[in-house]
Amino acid sequence: MTFVQLIECRTSRPDEMNRLMDDWIARTRGRRTATHALVGRDRSDAAHLVEVVEFPSYEDAMRNAGLPETEKVFRDMAALCDESPVFMDLDVVREGLSAEGTVRRFFTTLAAPGELPPLNDLLDEDVHSHDPVNPQDTIGLDNARAEYRMWRAAFDSDFTVEDVLAQEDRACARWTWRATHTGDFLGIAPTGRRVTMTGMTLFRFAPDGKIAETWWQHDQLGLMQQLGALDELEQ
Repeated sequence: MTFVQLIECRTSRPDEMNRLMDDWIARTRGRRTATHALVGRDRSDAAHLVEVVEFPSYEDAMRNAGLPETEKVFRDMAALCDESPVFMDLDVVREGLSAEGTVRRFFTTLAAPGELPPLNDLLDEDVHSHDPVNPQDTIGLDNARAEYRMWRAAFDSDFTVEDVLAQEDRACARWTWRATHTGDFLGIAPTGRRVTMTGMTLFRFAPDGKIAETWWQHDQLGLMQQLGALDELEQ
């Protein structure tokens, strides 16, 4: 179940607060479990700020809270507040995401640490995935999850979504994937190498807003080259 944390505070030092959050984001890159965050300022009181942070689940939020950097940023944030910040923990019982929000949450969830969530709140039960690397389309939520688990077992990874363009029931994302090769991948034993792959994914959404179909395009050849799989062929 999606989980949201609201953080309410008053501060006369908003610029320092922004720099603090930027530093925390940079230091926790690839390990944060939040799927979305925003900060709002009260129109009637400029010192009153409210941050909304969304997580795939309460358990993901607790893992995020357990990061050493999170504990430090909380102490530093409290020092910048005019009074003690107030936290509110919310289980989401109803939500409606924009196409862009769904896409960004999808990529964040795929790379989140820990167990892969069920994804039934993001993907249609009969989701179709088209990938030129696979001889056949991947059809159905269970099969899509199995494919994602294969990648997650082979790589410790992080997605950076560079651009998202959305129109009607379609959205297209341009992304960069950075990873460490930690497990067997297509018969290639773990190398420990850091690799980078770029790509684009086209999404089609069902009437209920879930992802019904995906088309993947990515630099698989470049990935295999970085893993050393083409070394013998090049000699």
